[in-house]
This record gives sequence, C-alpha cells and structure tokens, in this order.
Amino acid sequence: MTLVTGLASVVLSPGEACDPSPFLREKKSKKYLGLQDALAVVSAGRALAAAGLAASLPGERTGLYLAVGYIPFLERDIAPVLEGSLDERGDFSPARFGAEGYTRAHPLLAFRCLPNMPAYHVAANFGIEGPYAVLYPSAGQLYVALEEAALALDRGEVDVALVVGVAHQRNYLVEHHMRRIDDPVPADRLLDASATVVLERADHAAQRGARALGELASVEVAYAPFDPLARAPAKRETVAGAAAAPVVDTRAELGPASPLVALARAWEGGAVEVAHRLEGRDGITAESRWIRRAS
Repeated sequence: MTLVTGLASVVLSPGEACDPSPFLREKKSKKYLGLQDALAVVSAGRALAAAGLAASLPGERTGLYLAVGYIPFLERDIAPVLEGSLDERGDFSPARFGAEGYTRAHPLLAFRCLPNMPAYHVAANFGIEGPYAVLYPSAGQLYVALEEAALALDRGEVDVALVVGVAHQRNYLVEHHMRRIDDPVPADRLLDASATVVLERADHAAQRGARALGELASVEVAYAPFDPLARAPAKRETVAGAAAAPVVDTRAELGPASPLVALARAWEGGAVEVAHRLEGRDGITAESRWIRRAS
C-alpha cells in the first residue's frame, strides 16, 4: 500500500511572490533560485512538514521524482543574447551565438532556468540522497514521475518518495510558446504553481507512527504516438469525486503541477475519493485514484 503522508500546493496570483527563505539551509543561496526553484522548494517544504518529516527525512532511502514546466525566460534576458547572435543579414548565427551572444546572458541565468535546478534545490535543502528522476514539461510527465515513485516504493528501493510538479509560466518565453501551439492558451490562463505529495511505504509510516492523510489507490499511464507535424492532441483534464470541493478550474494551465494541485484542493474541500484523468498534448493519457482517510 502506498500511503500519502504529506501534501501541499502553491498557486500564485499574478504578481504574487514566493519566498523560499524559511526552507533554505543557506539563506545566501536564495540568489541562485529562480521562481520555479522557489515554488518547488516551498511546496516540498510544506508537504514534508505536513508529513512530520521535515527534521527526520531518511535521506538515502528517499527518492525525488519531479516534473518541471517549460523553460522560463524574461524578454529582458533573451533580447541581449539574440542581439549578439545575429549576423550582418539579421539572421541567427550559431557562430555569433557562441562567440558573443552567449556571453551577454547574466551569469546566474542558467541556474535560474535549467529544468534540473528545482530538483537540485529540493534535494540540497532537504537532504534527499536517494534515486531521482527529472521529467519535462507537461502534466503527462508528472504522471510518469508518479508512476516511477510508486514502482520504487513497491520494489522497496525507497521508503519515502517526493513527487513534485512545478511550472513558472507567467513569463515572456512560456507565454510566447503557449500562444503558438494548437489550441493556444491565453496568458491570463497561465499560472505559476507547484505541488508536492509525500508517498510512503506503509511499514515505514507505521514504524515512525505517522498519520496517513490517505492513499494512492491506483495510477495508470499510457502513450499513443502521433504525427508531430500534424495537429497535436487536445488537452483534457477532469476531476471526479470532488463536486463540492474548491478545485482549480481545469481551464487554467498549471503545467505539471495540475494533477497534484487538483488533489490538494479536492481533499481540502472534503472529498474522500478523487479520480483525476488527463489526456495530454504529448500523447500521454493517464489517470489516478486517491482515497482520503478520516482525520
């Protein structure tokens, strides 16, 4: 049995900040965190606190399974790089990019936008030393991460697994991309969000006297190949069993965080059994069933 012992979500309103300082081992490291990193650290920290593991996480027996959204860039960060990468005709030149354009990027920019950085900051600040997986960039990939975590627990490879979905989307590059896809997503439907679920082996939770919030009853993931030059599949997301709960509007785009945000909101609203189903733009179809235990 795969138990849920911690769950937390963070969905920012436009312009709202996210401060990871309370969860940082080294406060000075905050300058290296982009918003995506901060969101992941905050949701992970809150979920671990809810699980009672904030100070007693079994590092080598804890796995981290994270799905991160599209690479975020601000226009002011991209413009100087592009300007220094154009040739005399105004075309992009790989040679000019390597010689000049690349040098115009802020030295900390790579730390703040690379997809694996949220995983690093979560692992470094909470002492996670077990197996890990970093996937990109969709809610479908969050399901792949969830499946990997459940399998690792079933095989006895880990005692605790953190599954994290995070996306920084209210920025120039992601907004530009989402305007250009099939079934485009307007900027006002893009939200910055993160959510973390702490999964635990039942014997480990019992040994430490943990109170389970619920359980992961099932998770299924399938993939159907499609022609990438044709129209991409439409995204559909449904949450069943949570009619009375304040679930996030599925028309909003939360990236990889959406399945876990929906679960958190449903349980907060009193739902007992929650079924989440996703049909992704990347050909991934997945569903999960979660059962909340009485408090």
